[in-house]
Amino acid sequence: MQAEITPANAPAAVPPQGCTNFKLRQLMRRVAHHYDTEMARCGLKTTQYSLLSHVLKLGPIRPGDLAVEMKMDASTLTRNLRPLVDAGWVTLEAGADARSRLVHITDAGRDKRAQAQRCWKVAQLSLNDTLGAERVNALHALVDDSLALLASMQEKQEHGDDE
Repeated sequence: MQAEITPANAPAAVPPQGCTNFKLRQLMRRVAHHYDTEMARCGLKTTQYSLLSHVLKLGPIRPGDLAVEMKMDASTLTRNLRPLVDAGWVTLEAGADARSRLVHITDAGRDKRAQAQRCWKVAQLSLNDTLGAERVNALHALVDDSLALLASMQEKQEHGDDE
């Protein structure tokens, strides 16, 4: 009969070894390469697919609001939108006043996004098969929890911890 493990007699946690940033970057490079390879079949980068998807879901939308929604810098968004505008998949049109603009997805953009979604699905299902659904779900939960904790930490740093 095994002894019951309680917090008082639980083994001490082993401290993490190695650089978390490096490990996450390694994983991200592998995952990004996997998706990029599949997305290349339809002529898009994963960032372009993500942009088309966000504009389809949220648009018409001001570029600044789109940048906030995608958690990216406004100048990065502008740089990433340019090829989509040049390809005719999105347009930047006048907004409510002369100084504002709105990002719209075009019919060609909707078609390109639908084509890209099929490529994305192949990449997603392949990754799920390789890693296993249980591991992917655990990874998603761990990432979501970690993002929430880091956002809370950042908010405390920005506003000062008055408590």
